[in-house]
Amino acid sequence: MTTVTKHMALLRTAYQAVESGDLDAAVQLLTADFIANLPGSPGPLHGREVWRLGTQAMKDAFPDLTITVEDMFGADDKVTVLVHFEGTHQGAFQQFEATGRRVSFRSIEVYRFDGGRIAEEWVAPDLISLMQQIAPAPQPL
Repeated sequence: MTTVTKHMALLRTAYQAVESGDLDAAVQLLTADFIANLPGSPGPLHGREVWRLGTQAMKDAFPDLTITVEDMFGADDKVTVLVHFEGTHQGAFQQFEATGRRVSFRSIEVYRFDGGRIAEEWVAPDLISLMQQIAPAPQPL
């Protein structure tokens, strides 16, 4: 098994852990000095706890979240993934209270590995699409 294949398998395991709600198992797949690069953040965020808090917020808002890997490829110490998320908006997410609506959105994600663990992520979720799906409908004038 090549190193890239091992990285891809580790990433699939991480997605499965998140989907099942086992964030403790997922956190163990991250390096202690994990780095998250997120849209809208002024700079990289550091540490496993940052990742856990963000992922927990998603699971609280979308407890039935399903994660489908649509494409995955890698080279050297990086793996890129096209991932599709679906779930029901059952808890508050950012400024929006639960709507009970089904949502579907994609993300393009790049991961860097070090020592057999996930060391860094760059994620680009389609937050505009997600927000459009959970935002209240405009009221007629």
